[in-house]
Amino acid sequence: MGKVAVAAAAVGAAAACAVAAIVVRQRMKSAGRWAKAAAMVKELEEKCATPSGKLRHVADAMAVEMHAGLASEGGSKLKMIISYVDNLPTGDEEGMFYALDLGGTNFRVLRVRLGGREGQVVKQEFVEVAIPPHLMVGSSSELFDYIASELAKFVATEDEDLRPPPGRQRELGFTFSFPVRQTSISSGTLIKWTKGFSIEDTVGQDVVSALTSAFERQGLDMHVSALVNDTIGTLAGGRYGDKDVVAAVILGTGTNAAYVEQANAIPKWLGPPPKSGEMVINMEWGNFRSSHLPTTEFDEALDIESLNPGEQIFEKMISGMYLGDIVRRVLLKMANEASLFGDSVPPKLEIPFILRTPNMSAMHHDSSSDLRIVGATLKDILGITNTSLKTRKLVIGVCDVVARRGARLAAAGVVGILKKIGRDSSPKDGGEVPRTVVAMDGGLFEHYTLFRSCFEDTLKELLPEDLSSSVVVIQANDGSGLGAALLAASYSHYLHSDS
Repeated sequence: MGKVAVAAAAVGAAAACAVAAIVVRQRMKSAGRWAKAAAMVKELEEKCATPSGKLRHVADAMAVEMHAGLASEGGSKLKMIISYVDNLPTGDEEGMFYALDLGGTNFRVLRVRLGGREGQVVKQEFVEVAIPPHLMVGSSSELFDYIASELAKFVATEDEDLRPPPGRQRELGFTFSFPVRQTSISSGTLIKWTKGFSIEDTVGQDVVSALTSAFERQGLDMHVSALVNDTIGTLAGGRYGDKDVVAAVILGTGTNAAYVEQANAIPKWLGPPPKSGEMVINMEWGNFRSSHLPTTEFDEALDIESLNPGEQIFEKMISGMYLGDIVRRVLLKMANEASLFGDSVPPKLEIPFILRTPNMSAMHHDSSSDLRIVGATLKDILGITNTSLKTRKLVIGVCDVVARRGARLAAAGVVGILKKIGRDSSPKDGGEVPRTVVAMDGGLFEHYTLFRSCFEDTLKELLPEDLSSSVVVIQANDGSGLGAALLAASYSHYLHSDS
C-alpha cells in the first residue's frame, strides 16, 4: 500500500471514529435526557400520591367542612347553599316544560314532554350551542340576550299541539352552574363567576331577573319556575328514575356536588324549614381545600396564574378545565430541565390551556403499539415532532399520574358526603344496609374512561367491604338539563291551577 493510500485509510478511519464518537455522545445525551425525564415523572408520582390513608383524611376533612358550613355562614370554604328544592320529582309530573342549561363553554336548551307515572318522559328534544369566547368576559346583557335569542329559535320549532293555551306561559327550569345564593326556588343572586367566565356586572344581582329581562327584549314569553345548578338538576333527574339517589356529582369542565340533607340537620339561619322532611344542599365543593390534598408546584403555579387565585382549589385538581393544563405544565418543565423534546423548548408548550383534557384523555387511552395517537397529539397540538416511543410512554405516564390523582380525590370527596349523612358504614343496630345511589354527570366522567374506572375502584377501596356493594354510581346523561325541566314541573306556576 502506498503512502497516499495509507494516509487516506488513516483519514477515513479517523473520520469513522469521529462519527462513531458523535453517535455515542448523542445516544448518551439522549439516554441522559430520558433518564432525567423519567426521574421527574417518578418524583411527580410521589408528590401526587393518594394512598388510602391520605384519602380517608381527605374524606374526613370534607365531612368536617360540611358540618362547619352548615353551622355558620362563612364557617367553611364550602358554601353549603340551601337550594329551596324540598320537592324532588316523583315520576307523576305531566306536561311540556323547557330547560336552559348554562354551565360551561356551551349551553343546552331542552324541551321535555312528561306523561306522568305511566308515560314518564314521552319526548325530549334539545340543541346545544357554543358560547362565543368574547361573551364569557363581556356584559351580562350581551350574554343573556344571546342565550335568549337561541332559545327563541328553538321554541319556534315547537309542534302546534304542544303550544300552551292562551294566557298560559311556557315554563322553564334554569340550570345555572355557578355559585348563587338562592332566595327562593326561582330566584338567587350571583356570588361569583367560575369556569373562565368574568362578567362583573352580574355579581350580587338576581340571575333570573337578568334572564327574564333578556326574554322580554327578545319577545320570548317564558316563565322561570325553577333556578338550580347542574348538580341539583342531576340529583333531581336521578331521583326521578331512582328513589335511592341521595347525592349528585358533576365531573366535567368544572365540578360540584349536592346531596339530600334531613330537615333536622338544617339550622334556622340557612332559611325557612323545608316543607318536606328533606332539603337539597348545594355544596360548591370545588372550593374545598385541605392540608391533606397532595398539591404540587404545578398546582400552585396554575392557581396563581388563574382568574381566581386562592379559590376553587379542589376544582383545579380534579376537573376537566384544568387537568390538561397540569399535564402541559409538567411537560414544559421536562422540556426545560431534561430537554425531553430536543435542545429547544417547543413554543406552543408555553401557551396556557393549549393542551385540553380531551387531548390528554386521547393520549392516555392510546393502546397502539407505537403510541401513534400520542405522537399525533404532540405534533398537532404542541408542534412537537419526531418523538421516540420512550418519550411517548413518559407522556402517558404524566397523564396517568394527573388523572389518577384527580379521580381518587373525587372519590374521597364522595366518601366525605356519605360520612356526613351516615351512609359510610353499616347500621349500628345491625339492620339492613340501605341502598345508596350517587348520580354522576359531566363530560370528564362520561368520556374519560380511565378516570371513571379509577374513581369507581377508589370508591370501593375506601368503603367497608360489606357496604361497597350497596353504594351505587349511576350515569345521569344530561341529568342537569332534564332535572331542571323536571323541577320546573315540580314547582309549576300552574300546579294547583284549575286551568
